[in-house]
Amino acid sequence: MSMEARNRSIPQWFTRIRTGQLVLPRFQRYESWGHGEVVTLLDSVLRGRPVGAALVLAIGDKEPFESRRMAGAPRPVERTTEHLLDGQQRLTALWKAFTNGYENRTYFAVLTESADEDEPLAHGVSRWMKNGRHYPLWADDPREQLNRGLVPMRLLLPEIEDGEVVKWCDEATDSIVEESRVKERHVGVLRSAVREANLPFLELPVATPPHAAIDVFIKHNTTSVRLTSFDIIVAQLEAATGQSLHDLESQLRVMAPAAQRYVHVPDLALRVAALRENRPPTESSFMRLSMQRLSDDWKTIEYGIAGAVRFLEEEKIFDSERLPTVNVVPVLASIWSQMPQALDAHGQARTLLRQYLWRSFFTERYERSAATAAFQDHRGLVARLVEGEANAPIPILDDASFPIAEVEELAKAPWPRNRNTLARGILAVSIRGGGIDLADGSPVSRDSLSKREYHHLFPAALLKNEGSLEESEINLALNCALVTWNTNRNISAKEPVAYLRERVKRAPLGEDQIRSRLGSHTIPFAELNVGGYSDIEDSDARSRRIKDDFERFINARAEAVHKAVEKLCRGEEWNGLA
Repeated sequence: MSMEARNRSIPQWFTRIRTGQLVLPRFQRYESWGHGEVVTLLDSVLRGRPVGAALVLAIGDKEPFESRRMAGAPRPVERTTEHLLDGQQRLTALWKAFTNGYENRTYFAVLTESADEDEPLAHGVSRWMKNGRHYPLWADDPREQLNRGLVPMRLLLPEIEDGEVVKWCDEATDSIVEESRVKERHVGVLRSAVREANLPFLELPVATPPHAAIDVFIKHNTTSVRLTSFDIIVAQLEAATGQSLHDLESQLRVMAPAAQRYVHVPDLALRVAALRENRPPTESSFMRLSMQRLSDDWKTIEYGIAGAVRFLEEEKIFDSERLPTVNVVPVLASIWSQMPQALDAHGQARTLLRQYLWRSFFTERYERSAATAAFQDHRGLVARLVEGEANAPIPILDDASFPIAEVEELAKAPWPRNRNTLARGILAVSIRGGGIDLADGSPVSRDSLSKREYHHLFPAALLKNEGSLEESEINLALNCALVTWNTNRNISAKEPVAYLRERVKRAPLGEDQIRSRLGSHTIPFAELNVGGYSDIEDSDARSRRIKDDFERFINARAEAVHKAVEKLCRGEEWNGLA
């Protein structure tokens, strides 16, 4: 198979885009360049520098792939003769910048007599709508544009009539003839640069088989945004089955809209597919997937992901910020699509999945070689739940190899906002118990998480200033609770006992209600019900008392959390301290 190298000017590319002679094969990714990349490209065009190269597939009587227009292009008026295999990001950026195709940005060329290397010749202005008007207003006013030394990029298009350029120059200079003519000459130089700009390309001949075109697309893609595994599989699936993985992904997002709260959805789908083919959920496995099986299994994959998301929500794991390890999600999704649906068997399967889930949070199973560990655990779960091997080993359930974290380990876990599995596991237990707000009594939910804040139960200021403790000793997972914004501000730096007394006094059911709310977070009431430090005059004695109370509280809560963890890791229900 031979490829022909050819030159083509930017205006010629635009003509083919405008008429529909040049389109994108459906498997191409969508535009992804940012503002900085667009400005750099425009600057290169205006300076006459190379702007890369493109790759096209010549089309005969019938298109070999489903296709779509380039972003911002009008409806085709001529027969398609080319599919753009590489160069989409460049050509899309050029087309939209020169035709005002970006909704939130307008691009300008800089009017200058010297091409200073340090100053770009292109400039993008952020735009927004307010009260039906497009702001900033100056970006549509020729006089204000010129005051800033800018000319609209659209005026540099060769098809723009000279009269329109003259009109802009007159308006920008208040029709002062001499100044207007000077600006016309400056704009003319820029227009010549665009007219002469060249984007060379390689062309695959009409006779190129679809699978060969896909192979060239993958191997010769030269865009600055590298192809991901998902991009490659999009192309391979299109060639093998005629299906669009982008369309399948859209269906998945409809079936399981909450999945994106936890992981990157395309990546999750491929990991599930790999596990279903008895492969580790890794990038290298993606490249060996059967495209036909991926297509045939897609509905089942959707069902499994939707089920896994429901299961996580039922376990009160609501999003990626509260998920201790993402490695469990593809395993849960794959198993969910295969496990028995009969009532008793389904209930037993859910119990086993709860064991698997919580042990992944409180053992070191996924600290190293996580993909291999997930693959091995998945095989064991499949053997038990799908193949009926009641005694099939599941590594993560082996207490000897992967014991549950001890009380002492829980006591040292850092602040749960950090990406620490054990710390987030402790927070997950707190949420699993209901996470009832200490003041307003509202339980935590997926929708209310955005209104919650990480709160120090023993105030950080008290521990640091009065207790002489270091940050690492203060910012512990066991010293944290998720509370509402109002509650957090109300507690502030008060001693625990002072705040608890306020809450007991205001709670309709008194102390029992406050105990229950604290218990939903696995917070022991007695050990938090401490204070009176301001009555201790000796600073050393006061510091020792604060440290002792804090240590007693952390140890008591560690014991309470550990008991909850043991139950959850046995697959049992747990809904807070009694």
